[in-house]
Amino acid sequence: MRSAKILTTVSILLAGVCNCAVVHSQQPAVPVVVATVIEQEITADQTFVGTVKPMRKSIVGSAVEGRVIEFPAKVGTWVTKDQTLAQLLTNTLEIELAGAKAELALRQQELEELKNGSRPEEIAQAKASMLGAEAQSKYAQAKYQRWLTLFQQGRSVAQEELDEANAAAVAADQNYLAATAVYELAVQGPRKEKIAQAEARLLVQQETVNHIDDRLKKFTIRAPFDGYVIAEHTEVGEWITNAAKVAEVIELDPVEIEVFVPENYIGNARHGMPTRVTLGALPGMSFAGQIAQIVPQADLRSRTFPVRVRVSNPRQDDEHLLKAGMLARVSLPVGGTAKGLLVPKDALILGGPQASVFVVTTDPQTKQTIVRLVPVEAGLAYGSLIHLKGALMAGNQVVVEGNERLRPGQPVQVVKVFSSTVSK
Repeated sequence: MRSAKILTTVSILLAGVCNCAVVHSQQPAVPVVVATVIEQEITADQTFVGTVKPMRKSIVGSAVEGRVIEFPAKVGTWVTKDQTLAQLLTNTLEIELAGAKAELALRQQELEELKNGSRPEEIAQAKASMLGAEAQSKYAQAKYQRWLTLFQQGRSVAQEELDEANAAAVAADQNYLAATAVYELAVQGPRKEKIAQAEARLLVQQETVNHIDDRLKKFTIRAPFDGYVIAEHTEVGEWITNAAKVAEVIELDPVEIEVFVPENYIGNARHGMPTRVTLGALPGMSFAGQIAQIVPQADLRSRTFPVRVRVSNPRQDDEHLLKAGMLARVSLPVGGTAKGLLVPKDALILGGPQASVFVVTTDPQTKQTIVRLVPVEAGLAYGSLIHLKGALMAGNQVVVEGNERLRPGQPVQVVKVFSSTVSK
């Protein structure tokens, strides 16, 4: 009885295994596009160890002295260009600026008054004064002439009275001339020299306002570019002097990686050459860069030349992947020529512990076309192709489209084969 139960159990297990094998073998093939691995003469690359450095680093100082009332620039804070790092007390300057602006408004109104000229009422008033002075002058002249006639006829007019009449006539005539001049000035308006003087006074006051406003802006210490605060040199309540350090800011997009290339390789290095960068802190990831600068002065002890490689480093999820001080390995095409395996860039699968590609092969048992996952080491890019090192051979077919959801051992159907050629 017990033997019968055992045989029954074994039969059930074997049936389950057979069913699983049938299900796996009947899994539908996934359509994919492949490309052939090619082998060509390429520039051999050499790997050099370097350090990630910020594109720019600024020790931000104060252009004025004052008391710190705000200091939001804490270490590790991301800041954008012109964002406030520290704010100094500005009460006194704000009072000076308000007074200077009021004086500026006064000068502006004085200039406007001169440019507008005399009002119609002022011209009418000057004209009335002129006409009154004219009438008074005519009356005084007529009176003098009468007294002169009487004096000449020997009538009762003394010499002193005649002189007084003459003086009154002369004074009335001068008053008339003065009133006429006032009227003509009212009609003509102010002289252009007076307007020019008022304009000059306005400009002087405007520069006074600009000077105070410029000083006021310096009491707000701002970030010189987008980046991270990496050091604090003050605190709220502290009195800082002119040229005192406030904070340090670094820019991380892009970054530069400085490597030291031996003299027997430096002759092959060229400005703008493509490079590939990997970091131990970011396994499975690689970054494309290019040579930005070759320093033509070697270190006399090591006989190596500093080469600076620039790599784009945009923010992802509110942070930069490449950080200053990281250890990096840079592949430079400076080692002459050698044979290498090339595949299209789309074949490369990143994001895992190591870069890899799916190679099309045949299952020896089922004779189905399947894929196997092959770990590789990515090298330099050559146009649309990339140099790979790993368990690959020239003539292998690698998946370039449809590899996003593939699994090792999964059946595939090749619907198209791309030709791999090096771009010139």
